[in-house]
Amino acid sequence: MNVRTRTLLTRLAVVAALSCAPLAALVAPATAQAGAWKPPLQSRWQYQLQGNAKYAATGGVNVDICAAPQSGGACVRPSVFDIDLYADGDVVGNNTTLNTAAVKAIHARGAKAICYVDAGSIEEYRPDYQQFVDWHKSHGNSLLGKPFSKEFPNERWANINNDQGQRDFLLKMMAARVDKCAQAGFDGVEFDVVNAHEEGKTVTGWTVSPATQLVYNRALADLAHRKGLSAALKNDLSQAGELVSSFDYAVNEECFQFDECGELSVFVKAGKPVFQVEYETAPATFCPKAAKLGINAIKKAVDYSLKDMPYKPCK
Repeated sequence: MNVRTRTLLTRLAVVAALSCAPLAALVAPATAQAGAWKPPLQSRWQYQLQGNAKYAATGGVNVDICAAPQSGGACVRPSVFDIDLYADGDVVGNNTTLNTAAVKAIHARGAKAICYVDAGSIEEYRPDYQQFVDWHKSHGNSLLGKPFSKEFPNERWANINNDQGQRDFLLKMMAARVDKCAQAGFDGVEFDVVNAHEEGKTVTGWTVSPATQLVYNRALADLAHRKGLSAALKNDLSQAGELVSSFDYAVNEECFQFDECGELSVFVKAGKPVFQVEYETAPATFCPKAAKLGINAIKKAVDYSLKDMPYKPCK
């Protein structure tokens, strides 16, 4: 989920930033390879990060989902699925099984799969969690910040500054995760929680400048591109204009609720799709706006869960 969503549930300069940047962020950025998947501007999508035991054979993902759109007519199927790197531990294994089964099933139906990776907060239930803890303890407790929120106490804000090599370490860990996305056969990567600079030290425990956020986000896009995967910018609306050239599409939560979707017009104008989800706002309210802006929007559960259902595409 995005930062604002989770908060609601409870809820220096460029030169200085670059001086501490890892080598990968200083060299010419890698663009999506010629053979890499680039989604069409108008694409239907599904956002399912939580498994359903009925679909254990496909990692808990309902790859045959079909729903009538808000615009009316027969049910339609998504051509893009945004799912977790790992199969839901309540359905398959114990949160360590790459969701290759879901990716294969999605591909068999002619659709594409985006690999969800949390790049800005560290979750306790991930198989690589102890590596973050060990690094944190051996570097003056300089990596793991405040709990994400009261509702999500099992993850902590990551420090993306680089005064003790935090960003270098994070990018190494994210590179390993992207490797797994590629291994599982995904087509793209969604890097979540990449707007710490907008939240501030009171929320995150760290002071992150906009310039530092740009360095980190661009480096993440490079990681995906170097593996032949496309990259999604998740939220970070205030930097959309500066990051549109680095990312291939955008993923957003609740921009219609907060009247911020206009910030994403730079992606649409660049021919890059925006995959958008609302939770509390009714489709009849936001779907006409989405159509006007050229945004691919869906409605999910009011309680912010991301199971297969409910699912209501605008068109």
